[in-house]
Amino acid sequence: MGYNNNISVVGNVTRDPELRFTQGGMAVASFGLAWNKRKQDGEDEVSFFDVTCWRSLAENVAESITKGTRVVVQGTLSQRSWENQEGERRSKVEIVADEVAPSLLWASAEISRNEFKGDGGGAPRGGQNSGGQGGGGGNRPAANQAPPAYDMDEEPF
Repeated sequence: MGYNNNISVVGNVTRDPELRFTQGGMAVASFGLAWNKRKQDGEDEVSFFDVTCWRSLAENVAESITKGTRVVVQGTLSQRSWENQEGERRSKVEIVADEVAPSLLWASAEISRNEFKGDGGGAPRGGQNSGGQGGGGGNRPAANQAPPAYDMDEEPF
């Protein structure tokens, strides 16, 4: 039986993303996230989360964010359990990210499209129409340039 356990968290990155690769070559990145909540008595209550990203999202996160960056993370909750060296049972809940984006509340960001790598991670296909139709794509930006403010071939969002 499936449950809807989607979560969105806005917070500050507490450690630089660590990029690793599985034995099968799949990218995985992890980083810490702190979320501050102001209580009624004026004190701050801080919650810390571990965030895990996979595939092209992992590579883009490792390249784009650093400790201190304010980000918006959307994903699902995942609980892991293990036994430590002393034989004690441990568990933790982490966020498995579907999306990670910079928060633009107190900062600005420059967006650039990455070329599709074919890993199934959903990275945009640089230089092609999103609908797969031929022709009309002559004014598309190169993969390392930001897209134009208005593109006649596709909807803005």
